[in-house]
Amino acid sequence: MKSTQYSEKTLEHFRNPRNVGTLEGEDVAVGRVGNPVCGDMMDIYIRVGDDDTIRDIKFQTFGCGSAVATSSMITELVRGMKLDEALKVSRGDVADALDGLPPIKMHCSNLAADALHEAIKNWRAGVGPEDAKKQPGGAACHPIPAEVAEVEIENLDAYEGKGLYKRLDDLAELADERVVVLDTGDAAAQLAMDLTDHTGRVVLMTSGKEPSVSPAVRSALRLSDVKVLAEAQPLELLGEGELERIRVHDLNEDEEYELTADAFVVLE
Repeated sequence: MKSTQYSEKTLEHFRNPRNVGTLEGEDVAVGRVGNPVCGDMMDIYIRVGDDDTIRDIKFQTFGCGSAVATSSMITELVRGMKLDEALKVSRGDVADALDGLPPIKMHCSNLAADALHEAIKNWRAGVGPEDAKKQPGGAACHPIPAEVAEVEIENLDAYEGKGLYKRLDDLAELADERVVVLDTGDAAAQLAMDLTDHTGRVVLMTSGKEPSVSPAVRSALRLSDVKVLAEAQPLELLGEGELERIRVHDLNEDEEYELTADAFVVLE
């Protein structure tokens, strides 16, 4: 299977998801995982019988296609199972049941398994659905890049005023320049989009599979002229006197390359 190719079963569950919805009652528990900052959130509801059997199961998912498909599949896999048995269902089991997932999407199947396990844990701890949904949740489907303070970039300060910008008051200053903006959240993404009014060469560099922005900003990015460079970690600024290149680590291929740039924006 190619890295971006979905199986027919995965596509079918995405297009026609099973058991979408919620459950109510004293015999119901919910597990919530995800992170609203990066746009993925999943709730899995289970109705538990007196014999510790999952009598019914529903889900609500806001996220990528893999998250929807794995949510749908896990509801079919565990209905009728004992809780102890359901706790053994792993992300690999879900992926196998879907005839495989693209390698770059394997992490998304973990949402379904984690949400199910959270629901079982909450049931056994006596945590009701309303209290469970106040919890922040587990792992996100799309990892959020490290904060700027944690990113070690060689020669960063040496290029301040020579191509490195930690703030930008006059966007026209970078007219027609090749600009790379480091993803640090909504403000950086909005700046990148604003810069497209002055230059047609704007790159938003993120170490995640998608920028660490809110859903609304992500939607705007997709409609903009900003090029998103994903799974890219800046390592070093290079150039004779002025910034000319950025040495980058391709996190997907585990390789390094140099990216031509006139300006590198790292918002403080």
